[in-house]
Amino acid sequence: MQHFLNTQDWSVDGLQYLLAKASEFKANKLGDQLKGRSIALLFFNPSMRTRTSFELGAFQLGAHAVVLQPGKDAWPIEFELGTAMDGDTEEHIIEVARVLSGYVDLIAVRAFPKFVDWQHDRQDKVLNAFAKYATVPVINMETITHPCQELAHILALQEQFATRDLRGRKYVLTWTYHPKALNTAVANSALTIATRMGMDVTLLCPNEQYLLDERYLGWAESNAAASGGSFTVSHDIAASYAGADVVYAKSWGALPYFGNWEAEKPMREQYKHFIVDEAKMAMTNGGVFSHCLPLRRNIKATDAVMDSKACIAVQEAENRLHVQKAIMDTLINHPEIR
Repeated sequence: MQHFLNTQDWSVDGLQYLLAKASEFKANKLGDQLKGRSIALLFFNPSMRTRTSFELGAFQLGAHAVVLQPGKDAWPIEFELGTAMDGDTEEHIIEVARVLSGYVDLIAVRAFPKFVDWQHDRQDKVLNAFAKYATVPVINMETITHPCQELAHILALQEQFATRDLRGRKYVLTWTYHPKALNTAVANSALTIATRMGMDVTLLCPNEQYLLDERYLGWAESNAAASGGSFTVSHDIAASYAGADVVYAKSWGALPYFGNWEAEKPMREQYKHFIVDEAKMAMTNGGVFSHCLPLRRNIKATDAVMDSKACIAVQEAENRLHVQKAIMDTLINHPEIR
């Protein structure tokens, strides 16, 4: 049985298969590949694009999606073993995963970090518990990584550059200011997939406090070595943007400050100039700009950038529908692909 938890678990050939299948679904939206099938979508956190695209994707291929919000319209779930459940949780993940596996063909999970202790959050306990106890394939709808967004992003780049081969492109993953400390999931994922695809990747962030977790930095280094690309870390805005083919923006909180965000805030406030604006994009090689959305205009990127022909964020968001159909179809009908 194959899960879709992280793209790092899949071969490059497997990822390219998913992307090609997504292109087919984009050209022909309706089908019966999942007729009579079902998927449980568990949202521990809010969603707009993810919920809409998964529900519609399942429907367009003939499947039925059941949406559950544990703690709201479903019982709160306990994830720790050996716990005396005398608090707010009503049932254990072991029973939840096994019962849902008896009902549905796929389980998808969205569960953000708690933002208190990164050493705890980096274990991705909710997602991994579903994968451990479920007897059907599990899909990551965003936890500490966001692999569905990765594929939608890469598909948009392949469409933009009219090739599946992105090797040699200069790719800049830039930190941007946000008034609140946000999840590192999309940044972790962008770094992972860009280096898997052989691009020359620069991680641009204000200082070492904003470096991503060593797991994803390590993946980036090993991926670049395997793919023939490169990976560098920079704190120099002008040098990073110079000659870039792709600029991907994301805000995230500094990991050393997990659970102490008020102490991080004065540092974060110094770096509002990391906003993606026309002057920075003018330094690129006619580069494209994207973001996972939602995006706060004139905080992360200016109106002029968002409304320019260079911005492919909406195209990337649409691609979520198609890549997720490809994932569901492949896990059900072609489990040998990985």
